[in-house]
Amino acid sequence: MTAVVVTGGTRGIGLGLAREFVARDVKVAICGRSQESVDKALGELGEGVVGAVCDMADRAQVQALWDTAVEAFGRIDHWINNAGVSTARRPLTEVPPEQLETVVAANLLGVLHGSAVAVAGMTAQGGGTVWNMAGLGSDGRTVPGLIAYGATKRGSDYLTTGLAKEVKGGPVKVAHLSPGMVVTDLLIQDYSPEELEKAKKVFNILADRVETVTPWLAAKVLAGTKNGGTVAWLTTPKIAGRFATAAFRKRDLFSGT
Repeated sequence: MTAVVVTGGTRGIGLGLAREFVARDVKVAICGRSQESVDKALGELGEGVVGAVCDMADRAQVQALWDTAVEAFGRIDHWINNAGVSTARRPLTEVPPEQLETVVAANLLGVLHGSAVAVAGMTAQGGGTVWNMAGLGSDGRTVPGLIAYGATKRGSDYLTTGLAKEVKGGPVKVAHLSPGMVVTDLLIQDYSPEELEKAKKVFNILADRVETVTPWLAAKVLAGTKNGGTVAWLTTPKIAGRFATAAFRKRDLFSGT
């Protein structure tokens, strides 16, 4: 039996991953920020899944999530730090302080706590892999209006690389998981109608739907990687190929939305 924890598993990529793991007979634990969201996701995912409300910025709650999953499944083979939020798409000077604090708490402090709890637990059980989700900023790209989000993802990338060095030679592995550009609420939030129409031109070239990306990601997670490794859906050659063939590949990821 294989068991996986997906933080932020009640919506978007996290829910998509949980669904794919269930389809592969993997035991899954998810968490979300409200009981309502957790219950809704559990109803969709069916048997073999447990869930908990968890503020990833609270170490005690993260530890409780680990304990809940271990109590249900005996051990955890993969822990995926997927939970994350973004600020409004605004210049840094216009972003309310509480939004900055929320995004740093979820995207960086949450990954720190999740990684620490998972590495400690997996070391005690004799093995496992911690996967930290990449995003805009992980590769050093900068986008005005998304400074806080990108900074947290850049920090998470450093965290993952550094932690992989700390655990080197032990039973636990730490790796990067990169879904690329995925059509979720997080991707398209806070655009004006005019801005979104322009952005869709790029999204229709580079982005993919959750149901396209998550089966591949789930399979790769279960296959495993080396310590410090990267599993990436949207690679540089794939990006170049998509732009080269964009004129011949008419895609509309937003039809019906």
